[in-house]
Amino acid sequence: MELRFAKWHGTGNDFILIDDREGIFPVTDELVRRLCDRHFGIGSDGLILIQGSHEAGADFHMEFFNPDASRSFCGNGSRCAFAFWSGLIGARGPAAFTAIDGLHQGEWRDGLVAVTLRDVAMIKRGSDGESVDFIHNGSPHELVWVDDPASVAIMHEGPERRYAPAHAPGGTNVNFLRVANGTVEMRTYERGVEAETLSCGTGVVAAALSALDRGSVRAPVRVSTPGGTLTVEARLDAEGAKDIRLIGPVSYVFNGAVSI
Repeated sequence: MELRFAKWHGTGNDFILIDDREGIFPVTDELVRRLCDRHFGIGSDGLILIQGSHEAGADFHMEFFNPDASRSFCGNGSRCAFAFWSGLIGARGPAAFTAIDGLHQGEWRDGLVAVTLRDVAMIKRGSDGESVDFIHNGSPHELVWVDDPASVAIMHEGPERRYAPAHAPGGTNVNFLRVANGTVEMRTYERGVEAETLSCGTGVVAAALSALDRGSVRAPVRVSTPGGTLTVEARLDAEGAKDIRLIGPVSYVFNGAVSI
């Protein structure tokens, strides 16, 4: 079977995108892991299937797989999925789509892609000391406030925190961040990838919410990652965070085909 795919990235977070609107992709954990492998496969931070609508009111469904074949919501992946879907239908209007955590909205904004994220009911301050917060916004994120994210030995500290007993059994993503000149600067050790990624969309949102909750910034929040800069819109009140949007660039890389 010849599998046709496209590669896209959102601020360096790269994905394999497949048009599966006919629902025939032969999903297996082994195949997902092989396709995402950067040495023996295509290589990516995740694989995305664009499927037909799974519920009334949605234009399409995004099925996201991490490189280890686990499933979660992906912020940058959803932005790339929306852009890829726009190309499939030949239109650039807004759309509603579903993912593992429910319904989302996507739209183009002056060449950038904005997607909504679900409300966050709780921002857990001081989850592991005063400098650490925890937020679940479709994916779990530990937010570690440091003097300089660039100086963190992320391949040492990231796995230690990712697999900490407090986050068992599924573990967590780990983000190291600070605010400098009104911008959140961050790096992410991403579970499922088991390495640092150039950008993590849900991590960017979690970092922005943590900074807003601490009073370090005001919305909209600029967030700088090694792969580029994104913007987060959000409104915090006594019930948590609402009206959350992740906004940033997406880029088409190439089309290809592989035999499976």
